[in-house]
Amino acid sequence: MRTNRALRTPGGLSVRLDVRATVVVALILLAALTAGVVLIGTGDYPIPARDVLKTLFGDGNAGQEFIVNELRLPRVLVGLLVGASLGLGGALFQAISRNPLGSPDVLGLSQGATAGALTMIVLFSGSAGQVTSGALVGGLVTGFAIYLLAWRRGVHGYRLVLVGIGVSAIVTAINGYLLTRSTLTEASQAVVWMTGSLSGRDWTQVWPLLWLCAVLVPLVLVNGRGLRMMEMGDDVSNALGVRVERVRLLLLVAAVLLTAAATAAAGPVSFVALTAPQLARRLTRSPGPNLLASLCMGATLLVTADWTSQKVFGADQLPVGVVTGVLGGVYLLWLLVTERRAGRI
Repeated sequence: MRTNRALRTPGGLSVRLDVRATVVVALILLAALTAGVVLIGTGDYPIPARDVLKTLFGDGNAGQEFIVNELRLPRVLVGLLVGASLGLGGALFQAISRNPLGSPDVLGLSQGATAGALTMIVLFSGSAGQVTSGALVGGLVTGFAIYLLAWRRGVHGYRLVLVGIGVSAIVTAINGYLLTRSTLTEASQAVVWMTGSLSGRDWTQVWPLLWLCAVLVPLVLVNGRGLRMMEMGDDVSNALGVRVERVRLLLLVAAVLLTAAATAAAGPVSFVALTAPQLARRLTRSPGPNLLASLCMGATLLVTADWTSQKVFGADQLPVGVVTGVLGGVYLLWLLVTERRAGRI
């Protein structure tokens, strides 16, 4: 049985609170912050968690201040923000498509962002900032193309997924062509970027992501009620006063922006957007898209994967995208087997 409570404000507003989901979100958020602190202390110069916290609050020595605030904190913040963006974007795509496989990895958005980055690397020998801008533009163009191709008196779940898979195949072929046009140096740079990595991230990647999340996350959460009602079907949602196509378009644009910005900051980190919403749903056991839980789960998964890669293989030896790819691939196989046994595929 679920434990729900109604909270009433002095102004007469009433909010239904799912106690289990709230506790789970709080625990996942705590796990993400704890993993972030541990990750900051991990490296060639290890720092105990207690000293990391002291330094973050301005009570560390000069050496710790430089290592924590200048070298490691930006990387961890980028990891948290990228993971949160991918987790929330994945939850939106899965809720809109009504398909557990409806994630940016499957729909082709990550491949589109990769195409934009490869174009800047191979054709224009672009700087890091230009590569980031190319990835953002590539993701947005791909998302717009998928929406237009999937439109037929509205955008519906399976049509969106099928169109996304087709676009993903086309863009993947384009990426392969761009790699064949590159020099050995450009190909090496491109392959590292395509794997997904947090190495070398600094404050220039933190601030754009932070501002984007500060705008989009509240916007998405405000429209979460409409998204949950849309799970009952478009006709019922329209009858209940939800502007279905308006809400769907708004949330699709937000999901594309979150995914493209995350990919631009860290490369196409695979499977976080696919895995985080499903794990969040299983932990909260709550119906609906579980947006906030997915956001926190994505952040936890990415920083934990980065800590694992550094702890096992050493700092910057193994890109975080490799770890998430291995873990996510195993999870995807398990999900497919589960869906097949349930008769849904």
